[in-house]
Amino acid sequence: MAARKVFVFGSNLAGRHGKGAALAARREHGAIYGQGEGPQGHAYAIPTKDAQLRTLPLEVIAAHVDIFKGYAAMHSQQVFEVTPIGCGLAGYRPSQIAPMFRDAPVNCELPPEFLAVL
Repeated sequence: MAARKVFVFGSNLAGRHGKGAALAARREHGAIYGQGEGPQGHAYAIPTKDAQLRTLPLEVIAAHVDIFKGYAAMHSQQVFEVTPIGCGLAGYRPSQIAPMFRDAPVNCELPPEFLAVL
């Protein structure tokens, strides 16, 4: 049996997983309400909004993506299913976010929206 994939979603630093992919992460993948960053259940939260639900600047999101890529590299036995983080409620375009994942480890499955840019 194949290992369960880790669902990678955009979150806010307050950990209010109430809409979009974050809600799916909480309902279906074990994301923890109140935890806005990092591994949780069969999910991984990458902040795209701050604790007051304001969209984070691209350079801050990029720093969080770098942390995720390091985590994914250290957990090479897992497969990470990356959603188009930052391109829903945070309001960015795939052309702004996808380049952050250009050097993602091979165990990261990127969404079609990002692959089209890369």
